[in-house]
Amino acid sequence: MKFGIDRLIEDADLRRPLAGKRVALLAHPASVTQDLVHSLDALSAIDGINVTAAFGPQHGLRGDKQDNMIESPDYNDPVHDIPVFSLYGEVRRPTGQSMGTFDVILIDLQDLGCRIYTFITTLRYMLEAAAEHGKTVWVLDRPNPAGRPIEGTLLEEGWESFVGAGPMPMRHGLTMGEMGRWMISHFNLNVDYQVIEMQGWQPGGPGYGWPVDRIWINPSPNAPNVNMARAYAGTVMLEGTNLSEGRGTTRPLELFGAPDIDARAVIAEMQRKAPQWLKGCALREIWFEPTFHKHQAKLCNGVQIHAEGPFYDHGSFRPWRLQALALKVIGKLYPGYELWRDFPYEYEEGRLAFDVINGGTALREWIENPSAIANDLDAIAAPDERAWVQMLGDFLLY
Repeated sequence: MKFGIDRLIEDADLRRPLAGKRVALLAHPASVTQDLVHSLDALSAIDGINVTAAFGPQHGLRGDKQDNMIESPDYNDPVHDIPVFSLYGEVRRPTGQSMGTFDVILIDLQDLGCRIYTFITTLRYMLEAAAEHGKTVWVLDRPNPAGRPIEGTLLEEGWESFVGAGPMPMRHGLTMGEMGRWMISHFNLNVDYQVIEMQGWQPGGPGYGWPVDRIWINPSPNAPNVNMARAYAGTVMLEGTNLSEGRGTTRPLELFGAPDIDARAVIAEMQRKAPQWLKGCALREIWFEPTFHKHQAKLCNGVQIHAEGPFYDHGSFRPWRLQALALKVIGKLYPGYELWRDFPYEYEEGRLAFDVINGGTALREWIENPSAIANDLDAIAAPDERAWVQMLGDFLLY
């Protein structure tokens, strides 16, 4: 199969509309060709493409910023002698000055298929700026490694943030090209938009979203593999808790734990309360000691989620429900446990980080309610999930 960047490089007819235009690129470290050449280098080497600027999202064009909420500066690329504008530094939205450096912007970002992954919000902000400044946007499409399954409640009105670009579920099922189509429709944007589609992508085929013959490269420093991408729609919620999500270990966002929990007891209680939410993966007790971040240098007992190999069933794996269940069980087993981490997550003041992540208070209220059961959360989420699935048909490309 071929990603959008590969098709653009190989097909002169696809590139023809770029002739005589100033071209910018929005990219990150996973923006590479099938030969592992970074898209900025590959595009700059093609006669007839005049690359005049580049943009980097959160973690930077080079992916050098390890943790969340670490800003990147603007700089001049030393190889291609073009300005590189940070969209996670002094600004989150493109400035008028940066928009004046190009006519067409190519967006080549590998997403994880999760609402909170900030590249989605950066896509929205770039589309809005392009509509305002009369610029053309091309998305060079890439796979959604989590595939088509949908899970989670829709972000509630008034809860938009840099980790919540709009009313979509946590696990949205779209590629970046398809997400742009939805955003243009939902936000009523008048923008010249085109998707350079993938060729041969099978979201239900081998790999269930991520093609088995394609090398995985971290789109952000703590996105090391496909297992993480599958689990992320659940494990990302840990960023709003006092449990470790595995930052500071070699398997971030595939596990959860803390020094003061009994992982075996947690797994057993999860199995007792809602075994139907644990299908499609294996849960394994582990011990780990983070080298940085939460519980640094402390021995933690935890649970690793294996959505891979013979344990993985694409249709039944439910990472959002699984992680919600784990938090509810920990709250029950350890009354008074301080689950919620209170800090200005992505600079959102006055709201619990966990609620910002989930785009509302409904999930936290279910977790905190001792009488609420699994069916109650299904009753909250299922209507949103059905509504999103019914709407998707207008925007799918594959």
